[in-house]
Amino acid sequence: MTELLTKETFLEKVFNFEKNKEWTFEGDVPCIIDFYADWCGPCKAIAPVLEALSEEYGGKINIYKVDTEKEQELSAAFAIRSIPSMLFCPAEGQPQMAQGALPKEQLEKIIEDVLKVTK
Repeated sequence: MTELLTKETFLEKVFNFEKNKEWTFEGDVPCIIDFYADWCGPCKAIAPVLEALSEEYGGKINIYKVDTEKEQELSAAFAIRSIPSMLFCPAEGQPQMAQGALPKEQLEKIIEDVLKVTK
């Protein structure tokens, strides 16, 4: 199941950008962060796909959502200009950003290639 993050939970579960200048992943398993807004059509379209991926990869990855309207500081910290935008955070290495409502097959490829996770 996807989980909604606030700035506070983001700092403890993903990356504490107030404490660390360099990227330091705080999570136990790789994650995807979906930056979205309630009024965004493509965001609504991709939500069930992310829910399905969350179930299919249960326990291997976490899928988080950040409401760009409520968490403007968080959105600004990652220079979110268009939504949906997704941040793919591997357990090791640098995160990668993707924009747009990507098809499920493409998301699965990114999960495999960037997050190094298979079903």
